[in-house]
Amino acid sequence: MNDFDALLVRVVRQAEALHIPISPRIDPHVRINRRAVTRFGCCVKEGERYIIELSERMLAAEERACMQTLAHEILHTCRGCRNHGERWKSYAARMNAGYGYAISRTQTCQSLGVPDIKPVRYVLVCRACGQEFRRARASQLVKHPERYRCKCGGRLDRVEGECPKRRGGPPGTPDW
Repeated sequence: MNDFDALLVRVVRQAEALHIPISPRIDPHVRINRRAVTRFGCCVKEGERYIIELSERMLAAEERACMQTLAHEILHTCRGCRNHGERWKSYAARMNAGYGYAISRTQTCQSLGVPDIKPVRYVLVCRACGQEFRRARASQLVKHPERYRCKCGGRLDRVEGECPKRRGGPPGTPDW
């Protein structure tokens, strides 16, 4: 089990050492979000303070993955970095270069070494390369795959209907 508060202190010091202008108003206590299924962390602004939350799944993650996720979230406390725009990306690149992180807009369970517990209800497949895109929610991608393309440029098709409820196998893998 990780001590998220101690890891937060370390990550804040790392950002300060690189002269990244993070907010001095970050709450020193990391909240554990027991309901978060589709994200690993979150930065919430409450009044003038920033609260950092991590998914309960991160309790079992390696220390390095936790620090990387915390670093991602504290960058959102920088002025003009509430989203993943160019300024946020430049700070992420500095943290990556300085400390060997792989901070990006999104991460995967596999890259962070945490179990994938998201239910998979929808699967889209690229017509060109066959890559699968698994989704738990009926997002715009699921509802309108004709509006999107795979990285290879191929069109996406949704597998008919919702995936059946899991009957076994590893978490996140549908049985069909």
